[in-house]
Amino acid sequence: MDLESASTKRDMIVLGLRRKILGRELERGERLRQDQVAEWFSASITPVREALRILESEGLVSSEAHRGVRVAGVDVDRLKSLFITRKLTETFAIARATTRISRHELRQAERLLDALDTASEEGDAMARNTRNEEFHFFFYDRCGLPALRDDIATRWRAFPWDLTLDSSDRLNEVHSEHQAIVDAVKRIDPDAAATHLGDHITNGFLRLAESTTGEPIADPFDFDAD
Repeated sequence: MDLESASTKRDMIVLGLRRKILGRELERGERLRQDQVAEWFSASITPVREALRILESEGLVSSEAHRGVRVAGVDVDRLKSLFITRKLTETFAIARATTRISRHELRQAERLLDALDTASEEGDAMARNTRNEEFHFFFYDRCGLPALRDDIATRWRAFPWDLTLDSSDRLNEVHSEHQAIVDAVKRIDPDAAATHLGDHITNGFLRLAESTTGEPIADPFDFDAD
């Protein structure tokens, strides 16, 4: 196998395992045997090992001596760090994008929002997460800073989307929060777009953190919280 095809196989395994984890086919803490993963993707052990190293760098899997590789659990401190950096970078990106998006382009964002609502109503967690990512990156892709967009994507992949709440109350809140973002961009109001997105990210984090720990967590942006 040449280097290019090996790299392609590795990337295919990374994408496939990421989908299995975020689509809840693989449970948090579940062991990943390399031979089994290789069988899933009709691959040799080498690209499997490379794929697992990439996923470990993203925080989706973890390896321990004598325990092998497992789907990573959720570390609250890491979750806080992801939240803080996401809020800082994503609000900045959407503020920049707001003045760069035409009203014609915004129709695409509204179509993505409709598709997200449909996936949510159908209870399709994987499709919902995919449509949610497409909706957000519609804005980040247009911030005018490709390196920033890529940095956001790295943190986005590390966020435990498979554990986000899908209760009807939260889904209704998410729809309202997304609509508020679109409306602010329509008004060409960068500050409002950033504020609404920041609130949206915060609300999602606080719900996720509480469901993970079993108790409410203070907003890490509150300097008096710790």
